[in-house]
Amino acid sequence: MDRWLPIETARLLLREIRLTDEDDVHEYASDPCVSRFDSWGPNTREKTHEVVTRWLKLQEVWPRPEINLAVELTGERKRIGTMRLQINDHEKACAYIGYAFNRRYWNRGYATEAARALVDVAFRDLQLHRIWASCDTRNIASWRVMEKLGMRREGHFVKDAFQKGEWRDSYLYAILADEWLAV
Repeated sequence: MDRWLPIETARLLLREIRLTDEDDVHEYASDPCVSRFDSWGPNTREKTHEVVTRWLKLQEVWPRPEINLAVELTGERKRIGTMRLQINDHEKACAYIGYAFNRRYWNRGYATEAARALVDVAFRDLQLHRIWASCDTRNIASWRVMEKLGMRREGHFVKDAFQKGEWRDSYLYAILADEWLAV
């Protein structure tokens, strides 16, 4: 697989992680509102450093099954979030997509723009067959991004994850390459 990075959109640059991103990552990873519906966070400074260090180590390998990308707002040259593409089944060409964004940049379409660009590369360049994502059912903003991408809700799992001291429900969304490419 050839390198397909970086990815540019009208307002964003999706690129490899840099050590200098750590402060921006910590800004949103330490925010309880950002990680409220996720299994991680809010991060301590040490945990953020550990995560960024792990991402940098993963970048030494190509191709790699887990790709974490910085989402940089080009106008401000500030990292505002992270996109993740994890190819979990090479044989079936299936991958998981995930994202986290700084709360100061919510409700501006950045998550949808970044996710749309990454899904497009996954289907057009990487020739994947299926992309899926999941979220806590209470995370309306997350499942709305998935729906804006044309992903369909395939499942509602009741109390399937125990995190942060409680059982939670999850939605599963997915889209196939032929559905994406037909639009």
